[in-house]
Amino acid sequence: MTGGIAAGKSEALAAFARLGAATLSSDAVVHELLDDPEVRDRLLARWGGEVIAHGAIDRGRVGAIVFHSADELAWLESMLHPLVGERVAEWRTELGPRAQLAVVEVPLLFETAMEDAFDATIAVVADDEKRASRAGLRGTDLLEARSDRQLPQAEKSARADHVITNDGSLEELERQVSELVALLARPSGELR
Repeated sequence: MTGGIAAGKSEALAAFARLGAATLSSDAVVHELLDDPEVRDRLLARWGGEVIAHGAIDRGRVGAIVFHSADELAWLESMLHPLVGERVAEWRTELGPRAQLAVVEVPLLFETAMEDAFDATIAVVADDEKRASRAGLRGTDLLEARSDRQLPQAEKSARADHVITNDGSLEELERQVSELVALLARPSGELR
């Protein structure tokens, strides 16, 4: 599952979980990786103590560096993306055959050409004004810089197998997710 910033990917992922799907957020995996001592050491070697606050990696400071330098962003992604891929593969293996549906949230799914790793793709989209309002409410910094590195929502929608339009209430989002769960979950119990 993918979508633009503040389109509602996290809410959709939570709805999938409530409806019985196994779920994983690649953003959450990245946050865990930033706490890994080996990753922390590599970031410190690259950028020094300016990326540390209260003894931990400060994601805001890292963001300020990488979203203003394509080279630094490329370096960070070249280090993190393979590690995220490994964690997603491990998670999938741990699920085994018991899961009828597994959903992984990957904000840069199409941008990183990962769509072939999944049986189906979902784009969560929302009106640009709603996205800007949501991003402002949760204090998302650097929204414009982060959005610039993502495909436009229209392209994500065109490339996805399924689209969830998240312009309404949480109940409407849950209804759309419920319809997708019914469509995607295999009755045989095989993971999709």
